[in-house]
Amino acid sequence: MTATLDRSRKSLQQKAIAKFIAKKVIPPIVAIAIFALIWQLLTMSGILALPSPIEVIQETWDPYIINPFFDNGGTDKGLALQILASLGRVAIGFSLSAIVGITLGILIGSNEFVYNAVDPIFQVLRTVPPLAWLPLSLAALQQSNPSAIFVIFITAIWPIIINTTVGVQQLPQDYRNVARVLKLRGKKYFFKILFPATVPYIFTGLRIGIGLSWLAIVAAEMLVGGVGIGFFIWDAYNSSLLSQIIIALIYVGVVGLLLDRLVAFIASKVVPEEQN
Repeated sequence: MTATLDRSRKSLQQKAIAKFIAKKVIPPIVAIAIFALIWQLLTMSGILALPSPIEVIQETWDPYIINPFFDNGGTDKGLALQILASLGRVAIGFSLSAIVGITLGILIGSNEFVYNAVDPIFQVLRTVPPLAWLPLSLAALQQSNPSAIFVIFITAIWPIIINTTVGVQQLPQDYRNVARVLKLRGKKYFFKILFPATVPYIFTGLRIGIGLSWLAIVAAEMLVGGVGIGFFIWDAYNSSLLSQIIIALIYVGVVGLLLDRLVAFIASKVVPEEQN
């Protein structure tokens, strides 16, 4: 009996794995293969003046693909180390924007007068392109690394503030009525009513913010220099190393996808299922 149950479980697991592969793994592989084939044909015909996929792999295989952690000193480092340097800046800037943005969003959303006062200012500032802040941050901070972190901070903070504010303002009236009946005030009201109801909106802002952070750091590093994937791409462009640029862009895209999925995964564990 036990052996039969075990075989049945294994069979179900195998079917589930096969179904997952058929739905989630094979379609992207097919799409990538088709894209690479079209790219190869366009480069072979001369329509596209870029290295072909085969040339990119050949020219970057050693060391950028098989040894992404090499370190020859200075800015001559593998793509993994370049990515890690950029992620370090993103982690600091995004964490600061999350703390400040959530705090301000809750305060603004809870007070109508404050909201009416600052909302026009925020709506103007959030439309400023991220790199427009870089000259000011360089002038104020006098250092490239803190300036890049500031660009991340100022880029990511607006969607976090706005979504958190909306979450507070959209608090259902039933929740407010329950709070009045139970006489919940201060910390109890915040932790039992306000914050839990706002969490889905907060994570929406965080998910948008992390994507914008990754976009901004690559652009900022092109200007401030140093170790980082943005400067690596810019340096490769100045040296006409197009294959290095392409492989770096693939790294950037994959890391951006992973960051988005990470925030979405955390949200799925934190946000109640009925609020998803």
